[in-house]
Amino acid sequence: MREFDFYIVPTPIGNLGDITQRAIEVLKSVDIIACEDSRNTQKLLNHFNIGTKCISYHKFNEKERVNLFLNILKEGQKIALVSDAGTPLFCDPGSVIVKELKQNGFSVTSLPGANAAVTFLSQIPRDNEDFAFIGFLPKSKSQIIEKFDEYKNSDVIFYDSPNRLLSTLKVLNDEYKNPTVSIGRELTKVFEEVITDCTENLIKHFSKGEIKGEIVGMLHKIQTHDTISNYDDKIKKLKQKKYSDKDISVILSSLFDVNKNEVYGYLQNNKI
Repeated sequence: MREFDFYIVPTPIGNLGDITQRAIEVLKSVDIIACEDSRNTQKLLNHFNIGTKCISYHKFNEKERVNLFLNILKEGQKIALVSDAGTPLFCDPGSVIVKELKQNGFSVTSLPGANAAVTFLSQIPRDNEDFAFIGFLPKSKSQIIEKFDEYKNSDVIFYDSPNRLLSTLKVLNDEYKNPTVSIGRELTKVFEEVITDCTENLIKHFSKGEIKGEIVGMLHKIQTHDTISNYDDKIKKLKQKKYSDKDISVILSSLFDVNKNEVYGYLQNNKI
C-alpha cells in the first residue's frame, strides 16, 4: 500500500464500530496524530489499543501548528489528522495545514469514513440529487434567512446545536410558511432519531423535552405557490383531459423543476 506524508482520517460520529480497518492501521502506523481534543481522541485510541502520540490541532492554534507539522514531516515522520468525530475539514479544522502541505510538496490523502451529513442524507427521501451543504448556521435570524435564501432552489443541509434547534425551526416556520424539514440527532447511536415533517409539527415534537445530541438537518427545497401558479394554463389543459390531481402532480414534476407534493397541495387548495 502506498505511503503518504499526511493522512486525513475520519473517526466515528457515535458508534465506535463504524471506524474502518484501514483507519485503525493508519493511526497505529503514523508517528503523530493531530487532534482537536486529545481527551476525546484518547478514548478512541484506548479502545483500539493505539499508542500513537497526539498533538492538539484546533481552530484556535491552527496557524501556529503549521510550522511544527512541516518540520515533523521534513524529518521523514508521518502525521494523521482526526477531528473529535466525523471527517476532518467538514466544519472542522484542517484546511490551513492541507493548503500548506500541498504548497510545500508533501503528499496528502484522505480516507473514506463517517460523516454526519452523508449518513443523514442517505436516509432522507429526496426528489433530486442536488443539495447544498452550509455547515453550522450563523447566529442571527437575518443571517440564517440570508443563508437559506441563497440556496432555496436546492435541498439545504445544515448543522445545529440542541439548544438552538427550536429557534431555528421557528425562523424557518415564520419565513417559509411551515416548510418541510428533516432533522437527525444521535446518528449511529442507540437513541438515533431521524424525522421529516412540517416545521409546525417538528416544533411541537421537540418542545416535549430536552433535546440531546448533535443536530443535522435539511430544509427541503422551497417551492412557493406563486411559482406553481405559473403553470395554471397547463393545469387547466390537463384537467380538461380528465387527468387527476395526482397525475397532474407527477406530470408537472417530470417536465418542470417543481416538487410533485407541492403541486398536489396547490391543486388541493386551489380550484382551477
